[in-house]
Amino acid sequence: MPMIHNRYVVAFSGKNDPTKFLSFIARSGVKIVSITETGDGVQFKTDKKGIAFIRKNRRRFKMKVSIRRADEGSVEKRLFTSYRFLIACIIPLAASLFLWKIEIETDTPEVADRIEVKLEKASILKYRPLSTIPDEGEIRRVLMSEDPALSWVRFKRSGATLTIIPMLSPKLNELAEKDGAPSDLIARTGGVVTGFQLSRGERVARIHETVKKGDLLATGILEQGDKTAVVGAEGSVYADFWSEYNFKIPKTIDYHLLGEENVIVNWQSPIVWREGKLPLFRSFIQTEHVRNDRIEQFELSEGMEETIILPLIKYKILSEMQSDLIIKDENILHLTFGNDTVEGTILFLMNENIAIKRPISQGD
Repeated sequence: MPMIHNRYVVAFSGKNDPTKFLSFIARSGVKIVSITETGDGVQFKTDKKGIAFIRKNRRRFKMKVSIRRADEGSVEKRLFTSYRFLIACIIPLAASLFLWKIEIETDTPEVADRIEVKLEKASILKYRPLSTIPDEGEIRRVLMSEDPALSWVRFKRSGATLTIIPMLSPKLNELAEKDGAPSDLIARTGGVVTGFQLSRGERVARIHETVKKGDLLATGILEQGDKTAVVGAEGSVYADFWSEYNFKIPKTIDYHLLGEENVIVNWQSPIVWREGKLPLFRSFIQTEHVRNDRIEQFELSEGMEETIILPLIKYKILSEMQSDLIIKDENILHLTFGNDTVEGTILFLMNENIAIKRPISQGD
């Protein structure tokens, strides 16, 4: 049996005997396969050249001819040539290039609100192209800036969804503080008072007031008329103060470099055929995110004071502190580059809780 590519199904019908036309076609060398008789005619398969010959000679034999492609009726043929299917393929592909969802996993609504505000200011919003979203390090820097409640921020990327997981700084054990004798709050260092967060007690110092070490900030003795109650002061008093920081660090620095994230797109059939069961439908694309991080080194040199050394020292101070310290300003006093180390002194303007407890004297 001859092989026929680009098959067509041809059906003859008419008043005349269709076998005469069929015999004429066969004598002319036209390829014919799968001949079957229908109720009022003949049906068979032929190729593109046969179709041209039949159309040229059908009027001579006064035959009605019906022509269609052999695979025109298959489900997959109709599916993959349908413009609706093409649109259905293009829309998910285009949608996968945008950020569709931002999730913040935290049990603290205040932290979630602050993160949402910072994301909005940084234009990290839904429906933004993924190619324009900053890398994780830049987003982390934006979210952690001037937020003492955060110790780190983790990220998870799943398709077009970005999940942000803030990790909170450890809190001081307030129960241990409350177990002691009633106390006043005094300044452990001098500074300019910027704010109060008292759960008990009464303010003595005022905001924008300059205090020195040992000054009374909040009292735990409450007076009303001729009555006096010793309740103790609890809470924090924040102040701005300058502090010198001496450091000595290696001249050669190791650092972790985040690799470029690559998205591997695998194409797959949207139909999963199952024997004896209805087929399953799935996405026609499968994505996989791959990123290779690496460790590199660089050597500190003169000219890197503001760009490398200062941010490195600030990060070290903030990562070591277990409090809500904020660094507002800095001034490099001196810097010395040795053969293997870099030494120097930096003056930092810090904002931190300066309150410490002093027990209230109640006699014997």
